[in-house]
Amino acid sequence: MTEMNLRHYAYLGDAVWELFIREHTIYQTPKAEILHKLTTAKVKASYQAELLNTIENELTEEESDITRRARNLPVPAARRSNQSEYRQATAFEALIGWWYLNNKPKLENFLKKFEENL
Repeated sequence: MTEMNLRHYAYLGDAVWELFIREHTIYQTPKAEILHKLTTAKVKASYQAELLNTIENELTEEESDITRRARNLPVPAARRSNQSEYRQATAFEALIGWWYLNNKPKLENFLKKFEENL
C-alpha cells in the first residue's frame, strides 16, 4: 500500500475526478461554453461534498479514517468562506486519490455508481 501525505492524495484525486467528469461531459455538447459549465458543476466543492455525504456510510474503517484526517487539514485562506464544504471536498478528493493508488476496483465501482447520476 502506498502511504503519502493526504494533500497529495487529494491532489491526485482532484485530477482523477476531473478527468472522469470530462470524459462524460464531452459527449453532451459540442459547445465549449456549455461543456465548461457542465464540467465545473460536477468538479466544484459543493458537488464533491454532496457525493461524499452520500457514500460515507459505505466506507471501510480505513477509508473513513482517510476522509476524517483529510477533512481536518488546514484550510487555505482563500477557501475560508465556506470551510465546511471545502473540507468535505478535500476529503472526497483524498479518498478518490487513495482509491486510485490503493484500490482501483473500489474506485471503479464508485465511479460507475456516480456515472448513473451524470
